[in-house]
Formats: sequence, C-alpha cells, structure tokens
Amino acid sequence: MYPGLLQVDVCLDGDGLVVVPPTLTLDTLIERCIYSVGNQTAYRYIDFSRTTDGVISEITWNQVGVRAAAVAAAVQRHAHRGDRVAVLAPQGLDYITGFFGAIKAGMVAVPLFAPELAGQAQRLDTAMRDARPAVVLTTTAVLDLIEGFLDRLTGVPRPHVVLLDETPDTLARQFSPVHIDMADVCHLQYSGGATRAPVGIEITHRAMVTNLVQMILAIDLHDRNTHGVSWLPLYHDMGLSMIGFPTVYGGHTTLMSPAAFIRRPQRWIKAMSDEIRLGRLVVTAGPNLAYEWAAQRGLPADGEIIDLSRSTMIIGSEPVSFDAIEAFTEAFAPHGLPPTAIKPSYGIAEATLMVTTTGPGERPTLRHFDRAGLGAGRAIPVAAEDPAAVPHVSCGQLANNLQAVIVDPATGAELADGTVGEIWLHGANIGRGYWRRRAESDAAFGARLSARLPEHSRADRVGADARWLRTGDLGFFLDGELFVPGRLVDLIEIDGVAHYPDDIERTAADASALLRRGYVAAFTVPDGAGGEQLVIACERASGTARMDPQPAIEAMIAAVRDRHGLPVADVRLLPGGAIPRTTSGKLRRRACRAGYLDGSLGNKG
Repeated sequence: MYPGLLQVDVCLDGDGLVVVPPTLTLDTLIERCIYSVGNQTAYRYIDFSRTTDGVISEITWNQVGVRAAAVAAAVQRHAHRGDRVAVLAPQGLDYITGFFGAIKAGMVAVPLFAPELAGQAQRLDTAMRDARPAVVLTTTAVLDLIEGFLDRLTGVPRPHVVLLDETPDTLARQFSPVHIDMADVCHLQYSGGATRAPVGIEITHRAMVTNLVQMILAIDLHDRNTHGVSWLPLYHDMGLSMIGFPTVYGGHTTLMSPAAFIRRPQRWIKAMSDEIRLGRLVVTAGPNLAYEWAAQRGLPADGEIIDLSRSTMIIGSEPVSFDAIEAFTEAFAPHGLPPTAIKPSYGIAEATLMVTTTGPGERPTLRHFDRAGLGAGRAIPVAAEDPAAVPHVSCGQLANNLQAVIVDPATGAELADGTVGEIWLHGANIGRGYWRRRAESDAAFGARLSARLPEHSRADRVGADARWLRTGDLGFFLDGELFVPGRLVDLIEIDGVAHYPDDIERTAADASALLRRGYVAAFTVPDGAGGEQLVIACERASGTARMDPQPAIEAMIAAVRDRHGLPVADVRLLPGGAIPRTTSGKLRRRACRAGYLDGSLGNKG
C-alpha cells in the first residue's frame, strides 16, 4: 500500500505539469515515510525556554505515526467525522502530532495557538467562535490558560479538552481507521487579518499536497538530503509548510519557537549552519522582518564558525523588501551565503501558500518603475537614478500548473503584461472556500473572466467557464515574472490619482532617522468634504525618546509633498509596538485607520 517515499515524477503528467495522484493525502504521505524511513528523525525541537543553549527533543517517523494514532483515538472519543479539532498548544513536537492526529481521525484540523500569545486574544476568540471545534488539543503547561479562555468563550458549545502530553502511546491501538479523500478538508487556515477579521480558509488534502510538490519543484528540493529549519509559528501557513516538506521527501525539520528567534536570531542561523556542516542542504523561510532582524542581531560571535553555503531561503512578504535581502546578504556572505540563496516569493493562504518564487540558480531581481505610470496602472521601467523611480522586487515565476491572470477588478477583463491589475489564480492548490461564508466564498473563489486577451492570454490553458480566485492583491507581469506592488484595499486614491502606501511609507521613513523603518503606515480618512486625506502613523526608532519630533515630522511632510505631490493632513508619532501588525509581521493598515478614527491609535506627536 505504501511502496516508498514519494517520487515527485509520479505527480507530473505527460506535459510535465503537477497533477497529484488521487491516493495522496497528508496522511498517506506520512505513512509512506513510516514505511520507508520509520527509524529516521522526522522533527527536532530546540527548547530555549530553560537554557540558553537549548534542549533538543526528537521524534522519528515511527513515533510520529504512533503519536498521531493515539491522538486520533482520543479525538474519536469526543468528535464525529468532519468535526473541527483546534490545536491550542505551545510550539513544539506535541503541536505537530496533534495536528497530524486530528487529520488522521478524519476531522478538520484548526491550527491556532495558546491564549498566552501576546496581542492575539481577539484573533483567537474570532477563530474559535467561527470554527466551533468539538475538541481542543493542548498541553498541561497551558491548561489553566485554556480553561480560563474557554470559560470566557460564551455563546458557543464548549469543546472537550484533550491533553496531548497525557495521551499515552498505547491508545493508538484503539484508533479506528477512516478513509480520507484528497477532496476532504485537511485544515482550516485562519488568515492573518491584515485587511479584515480572520476567516477560515478550507484547505483540502489535494491543495496541501499539490502546493508542497509545487514548492519542491520550484526551489529544486529533489535532493532527499534536504532538511528544514524554522522558527515560524506552526499555526501560520508558512509554518505548516515547513512541517509539510519532510512528509514528501522523508527528511526532517528542526524547529524552535518564534520567541526564541526574536530574543536571539543567531539561533536560527546556527541551526541552519549545524545542518549544513553535517553535509545537508537546508531550506528555511521567513518574512522581511526575519532577515532584517538576523542581519542586525544574528551575526556569529568572534571565532564562531557559521556555514550557510548550502541554504535556500524563501522570503515572502508583501511587498518583498530588497533592503532586507541586501542587508542579510551583506551580513552573511562572509559565512558562505550564496548570492542565489534568498528566493523572493509571493503567496497567499487561499492558495495554500506559494504562488510564485525565484527559480534555482537565480539571484533576487530589483527593477524600477515610473511612479506616475504605476499610479495610472502601467508598469514603465526606468533607471534606478530616475527621480520618479519606484523599486519593486520580482517575485519570480508561477508554480508548476498554476495559472494567473492580471484582471481589471472593476470589469473582470484580462489585462496585458505590463499593466497593473488584480491577481486572479486558478489551480489545484487553491483552497475550497471560506468556512461558513458562502457568499464571500462565491465572490472570492468563484470569479469568472468577462474577457480574455485575443493574443498572449495567460488563461489559454483554462476552460472558458473556469472559476478563479480573486486575491485582492495588485500585480503585473513583466518578462515572465510577477511583481506585487500592494493590496487593492490599501491603495490610496486622492483627487483621482492612485498611490501605493508602501511607496509613501518608504519616503516617510527615509526623511528622518527618528522614524522606525518598516513601522510606518499610510492611509486615508474622510476630509469632511466628500474626499479623502492622507494620514501617516509611525513609530519612533529605538533610542529617540528624548529627541524633538517636530523636525522629523516637518521633514516627512515635505518629502511626501515633494515626491508624491500629496499634502499630509496628520501625523501620529507613536511608541514602539503601537502599529498593528499581523502574526507574520505585515502592517495592518486598516486596523491603523480604524484606530485613528476611533481615537485609540494614540495622540499627535
């Protein structure tokens, strides 16, 4: 039944396109690993909560199988096929086997987090009320927090709590096997909430396995000696993919907590180096802030040997920061980091994760475009020294057998390359819809093209009646590569002219060292006369608390006026940590705007 580790070639059709066989699910991938490399390490967790050097725990594929079956049996006592099972455990091996166990039981896993996560209480409350799980999986370490949270979660049925660390292996014998179809929902991925309240995205087994194969092909991870290293939250789509990779090729992933990385980013660097020095290839991933933080605080101590020569590093943010790439590359090139290691990528949770990435052997590419042209919806390349130049990083090429078109969001008509529009997607890695939101699902996942280009259409391989995913992201194709300048909902329109907030934010941050780069949010509010006016909220940089802010504010206002032709109606200068961000570090501009309007964002600087 499980002939061996998956050969990626069996997932390709006669044209070399990814078409996953109908028997492949996340559970059968794990069973293949158990059958083929059962005694080998599947996951390692480095716990830095007790010692500076960290305590390492490991679990083999055989142990993953036993633990998942034991959890599945425990879940089956309290839930029925298709019920939701929420994982509210701390980062660690229990989280992984809890997630796999919920799926093995034939349930829908809901990867979330324990209530101890600072600043995310409302997100957890929203997700739990929406998912209404029958069972919560957690550990004794946070049981009191879980019970207190459930006491406050009124108005919905109280889920049964299963303690992962008190579920014995012997319970695996009581597991009742269930048939899992690739069309079944594997898990609900709750979005980060950058532009709205979190919603549950239904990710099927077909979508999950397809995207894992697409990622392996895109970044050339055919070598089974490839291993992952990750500090990413396991409830995040990128974090889940990092534990998904080993199920395909039978390797292992080394994990640590986000807090361990933030406190000492050198731990991430050292964990990668340790694998490479054992002769292994390493894959990792992170947003802009991870590479920026590691470049600032993650350099090795004098005399410490670090080797990053065999690493592949996915950087996925919207938009990708070339400054972050340059800073990291400059910091770690002396430690063997290849210039092709960092892979700018574009992904969204509705597509499971990856949409595009930079190909093997390719360096990150930065191109410059005319500011006025972008505002008018045209990507016009210009020289970097042009005063009107706006830099954008290429997000690379589309995943295998994933189609994307650039569409006029108002008409639904396909646009030509070099034209800015909404990114629409079609492929087997697209989620099924939004949990319990039929109208929203139809609008987002059921879009239809009203017109295709008569020549060079990017929809040629897709049927005329096909449904497309509306991403809500703005993008354009140029020379076969995708560029993503921003989100449709964040676009700033004043007096009929469109402006990209990240462009304005970059100008503002460049105006004064008093402002914390990457922590500036630009948005509009009503001007009282039927129009919109620009507001900029920004955090102070570290060590500037005693500095007079007025010169910085005046310099910012002048820079935005001169470069963008926009008056700034108001500036809010805030302390560190005041700008709302998602769990993956993205600016929550809509939340910033809401806080400004209701007075909760802070006082004028």
